[in-house]
Amino acid sequence: MSDPSVVPQGEPEATPAAPEVTPQDSQPAVADPQAGTGDQQHDPTVHDALQDAGIVRDPNEPQVIDTQNTRLDDGVNRCPRCGSTEIQLRPSTGMLVCLFCRHEWSEAQVESAISGDGNLSDLTGTIIASGATNIDPAVSGLITMKCSGCGSEVVVNTSKTMAMRCHWCRHVLTINEQVPNGAVPDAVLPFQITHEQAVQRIRDFAGKRMTFAHRRFVKEFTPENVVGVYLPYMVIDSNASADVWGKGEVLIRSYTRGSDENKQTYYDADVYQVQRHVDFTVDDLTIESSAERAHMNVLVNTNNIINTILPFDTKNAVQWNASYLIGFTSEKRDQDVSGVQPVLEDQLLSIARSRVEPSVTGYNRGVRWEHERLEVHGTRWVSMYLPVWLYSYYHEENGRGMVHYIAVNGRTGETMGSVPVSRGRLLAAALTAGTVIEGIVIAFLAVTA
Repeated sequence: MSDPSVVPQGEPEATPAAPEVTPQDSQPAVADPQAGTGDQQHDPTVHDALQDAGIVRDPNEPQVIDTQNTRLDDGVNRCPRCGSTEIQLRPSTGMLVCLFCRHEWSEAQVESAISGDGNLSDLTGTIIASGATNIDPAVSGLITMKCSGCGSEVVVNTSKTMAMRCHWCRHVLTINEQVPNGAVPDAVLPFQITHEQAVQRIRDFAGKRMTFAHRRFVKEFTPENVVGVYLPYMVIDSNASADVWGKGEVLIRSYTRGSDENKQTYYDADVYQVQRHVDFTVDDLTIESSAERAHMNVLVNTNNIINTILPFDTKNAVQWNASYLIGFTSEKRDQDVSGVQPVLEDQLLSIARSRVEPSVTGYNRGVRWEHERLEVHGTRWVSMYLPVWLYSYYHEENGRGMVHYIAVNGRTGETMGSVPVSRGRLLAAALTAGTVIEGIVIAFLAVTA
């Protein structure tokens, strides 16, 4: 075999040459000796004062885009035709409907207002929509609203609901102000899959797995109990660059030594230093902004199935209006941008590795990446509620409990989940399959003898 410690010069003809690159982290930064020696002198104290006054923006500070729905500042969402506050979502159309005059309408999409017409390759710095700014732990989840119909005060617990009916005039009051407690996002993607459609998809999904499902689950399975829930996500645009380098191997020859049971196959390969650089952009990367959903414990529940029903058509998300949540439940965001940043960087590196994969196919024994470097030039963060139909079932066996979930994407209908299985049925099936295979092998040997 070739000595892996010896690296041949150059790369094989099947791949482009890979120059040796010294990681930037190992190169000391050298200050420009000519910097700041011009005739114009800048007083740093004046510049700091201008920043404090808001006249000059600190380039290191995130830029905040206001996404507040000012039309709903008074907390009352009125029908544009008749003025009624009896409004809720019609999932079959994804639009709001007035329960009095049956008029339907929708809030404006947020994509153009937040992203504008610029290219992602020009994105620099950190841009945060106002609904994604840092959560203030001192802000209570209890919000007191003044009814614009009669003037009475109504207290809304945002940890449980985003709408409350005035107990005097019966107006429906909704939380639309972006208070810094994580309850009000920038945008919402309305349900388009109805309850009946979700029930049917869950029934079909579980039905295909009933053969090995636990008998208690089969008996107690009630898909009609599925719940529509809006889950909090950060939707992120990013402009980034990445460098990866490691070793690639090209097979030279293979040969066999020994005989009978002592046969061994040997492989000779040339080893090359490989380095790749890639510039790329990512549009609407979707990451959970709930710590409970982001940190999954597979020993307790199967909520990791939520990620298997991605993607969502986030381009169709609309400006926040709490009326979209009436009749559904929701979970509020409890993670800031800084908490989601490590997950973003990990996913960006995964994307970078996949982007360079087509350029290393000439290394027919594969490439082992040993070092990676990611540089994020710009990001844009938007807080968004995404729709999921969720069916849960608690199963306990041998003193150990597990919550099983079946989830349906509230836009596309994509369905995934888990059901508790019967070990006895699985064992019986395995033994039966083994007996059949064993019989086929015996019959084959009898024919060929």
